Amino acid sequence: MYKQVFFKAIIVSSMLFAGCKRDGFLDRFPQDSFSDLTYFSSENDLKLYANKFYDNLPVVMRYDLDNNSDNMVPRTINGFLANTYVVPATGDGWGISDWLNIRQCNYFLARYDRVQGTERERYAAEVRFFRAWFYWQKVARYGDVPLVLKDLDDSSTEELFGARVNRKVVMDQVLDDVDFAINNLPKKGGQERGRLHRDVALALKSRIGLWEGSYRKYHSLGDERKFLEASKDASEQLMNANYSIYNTGNTQKDYYNLFVQRDLENNSEIIMHRAYVAGLGTHNYTREATESNTGFSKDFVDQYLFLDGKPLALTSFLHDDTDPYKEFLNRDPRFVQTIATPGFVWREAEVGSAEVKMDLPFLGTSRTSTGYWNIKGRSSDPLQHSANQSDIDGIVFRYAEVLLNYIESKYELDGTVDQGDLDKSINILRKRVGMPDLQTNVLVDPAASDYGYPVAALLHEIRRERRIELAGEGFRFQDMLRWRAGKLIEGTNTIKGMRLTPDLRSKYETDISSVQVDNKNLIIVYPSVQNNRKWDNKMYLYPLPVDQITLVGYPQNPGWTK
Repeated sequence: MYKQVFFKAIIVSSMLFAGCKRDGFLDRFPQDSFSDLTYFSSENDLKLYANKFYDNLPVVMRYDLDNNSDNMVPRTINGFLANTYVVPATGDGWGISDWLNIRQCNYFLARYDRVQGTERERYAAEVRFFRAWFYWQKVARYGDVPLVLKDLDDSSTEELFGARVNRKVVMDQVLDDVDFAINNLPKKGGQERGRLHRDVALALKSRIGLWEGSYRKYHSLGDERKFLEASKDASEQLMNANYSIYNTGNTQKDYYNLFVQRDLENNSEIIMHRAYVAGLGTHNYTREATESNTGFSKDFVDQYLFLDGKPLALTSFLHDDTDPYKEFLNRDPRFVQTIATPGFVWREAEVGSAEVKMDLPFLGTSRTSTGYWNIKGRSSDPLQHSANQSDIDGIVFRYAEVLLNYIESKYELDGTVDQGDLDKSINILRKRVGMPDLQTNVLVDPAASDYGYPVAALLHEIRRERRIELAGEGFRFQDMLRWRAGKLIEGTNTIKGMRLTPDLRSKYETDISSVQVDNKNLIIVYPSVQNNRKWDNKMYLYPLPVDQITLVGYPQNPGWTK
C-alpha cells in the first residue's frame, strides 16, 4: 500500500506541476487540476510545456563546481571525498521530486502527437534532449537505474516496480534520444532565441559519448567504441561548422574575458548560452564569487605549464612558489586569468573611487581557503557586484570543450593521435593564450599525476590540457569517475593551499594567525586531515537510499551497506 501511495504521489505532483508551472497554463485551467484532453491542442501548448525543462540546462555559473575534486579545496571538507558519506535514508537524488522531470518528459511524449502542425517534432526533440540529460545524470550517479519510457498511471504496476536496468541499455536509450534531437531540432539560426538547436544536441552527444565510452573502457565494461565514435563524430561535425575559439589576439586577457561578457549572442565560441538582461533576469555570481570560501589546490596550480611548454619538473625557467609575485611568472597565461595574483584588479574604478588591486593573496577571510582565489567568470565591474543584479551571460556549451572531447575520444579509439589532430584541437586553445604547440613526441613528466595505472605521456598531456582549460566548470569529478582515477584525490597537495613561509607571513598587515601550514609551509585547510584522503572504489557510484531498498527491493550499489 505504501508503494502505491508513493508512486501515485509522483503522478499527481507531476500533473499539478504541468498544469500550473507556466503563466499560460493558469489562464486555461484551475491551479489544482489539469485536463490533458484540452491542453495538448496546439503547438504553443507544446512549446509552453517544454519551457519547464530549460532551467535544467547546465549553465557554468558556480564558483564551487569543482569542489568535489582534486582541483579545489572548499573550506568545509567534501564529505564524499573524505569517505564520511553515509547511505541516506531517503531522497538524495532518488526521491519523488528527483524523478519528476523524467515523468514529465514521458507524459509529454505520450501526448504531443495529438497536435496537428509542422513544428511538433521540434518540441518532441527538445523534450527528448532533456530526457537524455536527466537519464544520463541518473546513470552517472547510480549506474543501473529503472528505465521507463512510457507515461504511467496507478495501474502501471509492472513499470512502477520495475527492476534497475543495466546501464548499457539505459545509455543506449540516452544516445537514441540525443540522435532524435539532432535529427529534429532546427539548425542554428532557425530556432527561437534561447531555445535548443541542432548544434546543442551535437555538443551533448560529444560530451555524453566521451563520458560513456571512456567509462566503459576504464571500468572494463566493454562496448566502448560505439560511444567513443559517437563523441568523435559529433565533435567533428561541430568542428566543420561555423565555430572558432574566442580570440582577439590578447593572450593575457581573452581567456578571462570570455567568461565575463554581458552578451554572448554573437560569440564564435559559444554553442549555447543563457542570456541575462538587466531589469529582466539577472543573477548574483560576481558577488558570491567574491566571498567563495573555496580555492584551487596546490596540486592543481602545479599543473600549469611554463612558457616553454614544459611542466614544473622539466622547465628551464626558474620557479619560486615562496613568493606570490613570482609563482605565476613564465607560466601558461591561463594561470593569471583563472587565479587572482598580485596586481589583479578585483574592483574597477567608479565615480568617486579608484580601482582596487590585490596585493598579497587573501588569507584568513571568506574570499578563499587556499590563497588561490578562483576569478573565472567573476567580473571586476562594480555594476556586477550589486546584489542579484549581474547581467553577465552564462555559458551552457562552448566550442573549447568540443575540441577537447574530440582529441581525447580519438586517442582512446586509436591509441594515438597525429600532429594534425593536435593542431586542430588542443593547439588552437594554446594559441589563444600564446602557449607553444603540443607535439606528439612530448616528454614524460617525472611528476605526472598518479591515476593509479600507467598513462602514456601524450594522453597525460591531453588530460592536463582538459584540466586547465575547463578548470572550475564542473567537469573534473566526472572525469575522475570515467577514468577510474579516484586515486587522484589521494595526493597530499590536493587538499593544500599556497606556500606561506614565515617571511611571507610577516608581510601581512592583517591577522592571519589562524592560517595553519605543514612542514613544507603549505596551507592546511583541514587540520583534522592534514596529509591525504583515501579513495574507496565504492565511490565510483553513489548509494541508493534505504527506503528504496526496503520498499522496492532494489539491490544496493557495491561496497555500500544499508
